[in-house]
Amino acid sequence: MNSDTPMVQHSVADRITVLGFGSLLSPTSARLTFPSLSNFRLGRVPNHRRVFSHPASIFFQRNIARIETLEMSSLSVEHCEGKGFVCSVFEVPNDGLSDALSTGGEGWIPSRAFLEREEEFDIVMVPYEELDTRDEDNEQVPSSSFQNNARNPPMGIICRRSTDEAYLSRWGHHHFQKQYKQYGINTIWGWDKDSNLKPCPVYLRHCVLASQNCGKECHDSFLDETFLVDRKTTIREYLNLYPELMNLEPPKDLKHRYGG
Repeated sequence: MNSDTPMVQHSVADRITVLGFGSLLSPTSARLTFPSLSNFRLGRVPNHRRVFSHPASIFFQRNIARIETLEMSSLSVEHCEGKGFVCSVFEVPNDGLSDALSTGGEGWIPSRAFLEREEEFDIVMVPYEELDTRDEDNEQVPSSSFQNNARNPPMGIICRRSTDEAYLSRWGHHHFQKQYKQYGINTIWGWDKDSNLKPCPVYLRHCVLASQNCGKECHDSFLDETFLVDRKTTIREYLNLYPELMNLEPPKDLKHRYGG
């Protein structure tokens, strides 16, 4: 999700909790997507793994993908027992993000407009854990509003891994042609562990800087709990091999969006 007060289970019609794991670790990026967000803070998503495992159409459109070297991957998360990572947590006004038939918690359904915004993903509600009670301005967030409860954990929406079949079923072959095949990409989610798919450099740098700006716990989590498509190589290991990637400036017109 290229990502406010009480939790979703309190009221679907009021505000929705969003969990950010890539660009949305940056308050600047989060506000470009959700201008009315509030209570930006940190949390942890359990039983999920953060992976660079699919190309994003927007990278081709913005001319920041390196197709010839397969440096064109964006981030998603996938269910994986025992894994986890630090995320950003914030609330946003519903403003049409929920389907009219949606209920709270696991019964939440994204609206058509929200699906169009994050078209390649499976947008779902998952439990998360609060890590701190201070927002981006270092002000105390009321602890009564955000509490961990093992029996009734807080829930937030996240962009999870999907399938090519689900994408084609929802959007059709013509849209897939426009978003991917015209760039020579024949699959979104079919990249296996030996495909050598690699992160889009500008996007990777942005996410690393964003995590760093969120503090040591978030930064270490991004480096050590984010994986390449092989599900073995961490981002810390990858950057140790290619440290020059952190010196790659985004294009001038994208500096604000991809500046960390």
